[in-house]
Amino acid sequence: MKRISKSFPGVRALDEVSLYVKKGTVHALMGENGAGKSTLMKILAGIYKPDKGELFLKGEKVELNNPRDALRSGVSMIHQELSFVSEMTVSDNIFLGREPTIGRSKVIKKKEQREMARKLFQQLKIELDPDKKMSSLSVSDKQMVEIVKAVSNQADIIVMDEPTSAITDREVEKLFEIIKMLTSQGKSIIYISHKMDEIFKIADEITVLRDGCYIDSKKAAELNQDLLISLMVGRELKEVYQTKTTKTENVFMEVKNLTRKSYFENISFSVHQGEVIGIAGLVGAGRTEVVESIFGVNPPHSGEIYINQKKVLHKHPKHAIKNGIALVTEDRKQTGLNLTGSVRDNISLVNLKKFTSFKNIISRKKENSAVDQQITSLKIKTPNRNMLVKNLSGGNQQKIVIAKWLLNHPDILILDEPTRGIDIGAKAEIYKIIYDFASMGKSVIVISSEMPELFGICDRIIVMSEGKLTGEFTREEFDQEKVMACCAGIQKGEKIG
Repeated sequence: MKRISKSFPGVRALDEVSLYVKKGTVHALMGENGAGKSTLMKILAGIYKPDKGELFLKGEKVELNNPRDALRSGVSMIHQELSFVSEMTVSDNIFLGREPTIGRSKVIKKKEQREMARKLFQQLKIELDPDKKMSSLSVSDKQMVEIVKAVSNQADIIVMDEPTSAITDREVEKLFEIIKMLTSQGKSIIYISHKMDEIFKIADEITVLRDGCYIDSKKAAELNQDLLISLMVGRELKEVYQTKTTKTENVFMEVKNLTRKSYFENISFSVHQGEVIGIAGLVGAGRTEVVESIFGVNPPHSGEIYINQKKVLHKHPKHAIKNGIALVTEDRKQTGLNLTGSVRDNISLVNLKKFTSFKNIISRKKENSAVDQQITSLKIKTPNRNMLVKNLSGGNQQKIVIAKWLLNHPDILILDEPTRGIDIGAKAEIYKIIYDFASMGKSVIVISSEMPELFGICDRIIVMSEGKLTGEFTREEFDQEKVMACCAGIQKGEKIG
């Protein structure tokens, strides 16, 4: 890709960016959210047309006007945002638009299609039922289907945009085996991830973009984590995790024997003022379900919740909000944002009553002032408050979700996977938001699948496995092996192995 430029209304996404990828290699494309990585790859996949620049495949100049052109030219892409048809089967989704048909008719050979899917699963050593509906799969299984779909295209170049953001450690290892197999066949992988350990484990070469500009390309062996971060953010990023000592002895919230049948049972824990408490566990442990019950999304069947020693009942999120609780959900695009709305619309969403008169007329002046204050305070990168949220980077979208709740001045902030798919610079900024919030004597609950993150920001960690509490650790007790043992279902104090 030579001197590629692309602009959107109010944003110059790419400014003469070049990328050279060798056959049979893994080429990591790195940069902060908004650096232009996904835009560059969408041009390669035929989704966007560049404003200027040239594209060459196997030495020949090509024009990719749409994704079908890209597929015909040997380019396949696994998107960061999963794209599937929920009510169709796994095999239907894998071969969508490429179904085996009877002669020239459009009658699909369903049996043959299922068999083709099974052979792919066997080849890639993935256990999935081709006849299952996509809607019945977990997020991690849906991600694996997307990976299989990309491989099934027999492409020469496979772009993987954040392919491990929603899969388990075991599935990550499986993906790496698939990548190794593909590169041994001479196929090239362009890999986008914010997980540094992954990059140094599998990448042969690394290209860094920053603010839509090309910065540098190097062999992975020539870089270390600090050098790579410096290239990405344009400065040294010291102390991603900060030390804080704001925890008090005052209990803000206490949960007693919370139970929701088939999801979790007898969950009890407390959260102190000024404390950051983490919830660790594997996918399916019941972590999200617990905080959704606390927030009133799906009320528990039994158990009690106390706030400031007063028993409360949250049958609906509005009850939790009234009691000073905010929930930043795991999937910001599905449940956290109105993507077709502006930055202003999203930030003020929970707080519209504050900006309305007795005639229910919104005061734009008050609303704009409050929104601008949040944009400045949280360092949200946007041309203006009227920018559509869908056009912003993942890190800035996440800050907007947090801003929406902070504007409501909650006493407890619950964050479910708050830094998933976010670059190291944006992560550090979100950690600072958490520290600042806790330093005001307020409480934070963080669900995260990244152990270093929990160890870095939490005062205390509780662990869940299959809907039950299996351990609790203070900062002095943090130990990765012991926490992981509890995640696997071994009660704290039991002998490991």
